[in-house]
Amino acid sequence: AGENFEQTPLRRTFKSKVLARYPENVEWNPFDQDAVGMLCMPKGLAFKTQADCREPQFHSFIITREDGSRTFGFSLTFFEEVTSKQICSAMQTLYHMHNAEYDILHTPASNDKESCSSTGDCNGTSVSKLQRFNSYDISRDTLYVSKCICLITPMSFMKACKKVLEQLHQAVTSPQPPPLPLESYIYNILYEVPLPPAGRSLKFSGVYGPIICQRPSTSELPLFDFPVKEVFELLGVENVVQLFTCALLEFQILLYSQ
Repeated sequence: AGENFEQTPLRRTFKSKVLARYPENVEWNPFDQDAVGMLCMPKGLAFKTQADCREPQFHSFIITREDGSRTFGFSLTFFEEVTSKQICSAMQTLYHMHNAEYDILHTPASNDKESCSSTGDCNGTSVSKLQRFNSYDISRDTLYVSKCICLITPMSFMKACKKVLEQLHQAVTSPQPPPLPLESYIYNILYEVPLPPAGRSLKFSGVYGPIICQRPSTSELPLFDFPVKEVFELLGVENVVQLFTCALLEFQILLYSQ
């Protein structure tokens, strides 16, 4: 993905694509494959081994169209074992190429080699470099690749959508299959669970337990289903107070994030 090739192959990102979507067409919400793919995996496709942390990660996004209409996306990214021997072999080849390029770029000059041979440190250095960068061995390591499941909704029911995605992921990875076929749960969420009326809450069945979503009435504050605690954890109390002050004074606010 146009990254610095000094990065090891497992630290690079690769182009992702949408594998499937359901339903195929929604009249009020045309599907933008490129936008959804980029927003679901903003850092691209990633590979890891059994030595890396592979905990599922949840995030949300907003798609704003030219007419100002919005749809909300909620995605759960997890890692799945790569079963294709071709992809595993390709990763091994990338590592061989990377190590060869590294050795060429960092080979010491002839004078340095002579000094190294006199001190006897060169061999140890090259071995340590090889161990450092050759971190994928097809005969020893298990390769994993990132995959994402996403829900796109007309309103930002973040907590309910997060539970739905987590339960779907649990059903896929659990050794015991759920009571009903997975497709029936997806169909139920998309077609049989109604949008709760204003001022009411709705309880519906997930794969492993009930899920509740609540919609404020017209006399209440607009729907904001995101935990404020995370803002304080990310920014700190002083920055939140400063941000709130700037908002009250109508200052321009710019948030910069990776």
